Amino acid sequence: MSEFFDLVLSHLPWFWVGVMIVCLIFEAVTFTLTTVWAAISALLMIFLSRTGLPLRWQFLIFFLITILLMIFTRPFAVKKLHLGRVPTNVNSLDGQEVLVVKKITKFEKGEVKASNGIVWTATGEGSGAEIPKGTVCVVSRVEGNTLVVKEK
Repeated sequence: MSEFFDLVLSHLPWFWVGVMIVCLIFEAVTFTLTTVWAAISALLMIFLSRTGLPLRWQFLIFFLITILLMIFTRPFAVKKLHLGRVPTNVNSLDGQEVLVVKKITKFEKGEVKASNGIVWTATGEGSGAEIPKGTVCVVSRVEGNTLVVKEK
């Protein structure tokens, strides 16, 4: 076991290359923008390891750089790459005409049928006026799994 550590200590730049490759492979599989920052830190550590800095300090610097990159650059990258938002077909319902198939009242949700034939739970927008069955409405917005509609 001691021979392994001696081998690693004598080839620290290659150790950091290995860390970087493992992090990049993990990032490529998950694409969660977490291990890419460790890969960038490992890239910097390849050059820093050539200075002869003790391994424990290299690990400390590696973790500090990784954490700082995650804190200060991840939110920007997530926003620019539009990660975490999974578009669904419910987003396409905004502004679409729907038919009320169960009366909507101020105190009770009703049901509407979309043009694709799917029946959704719905509430009325605004004062909560009653919308009778058979009325054509327009979807104002989606709140959870309930459509908020207003009469056309």
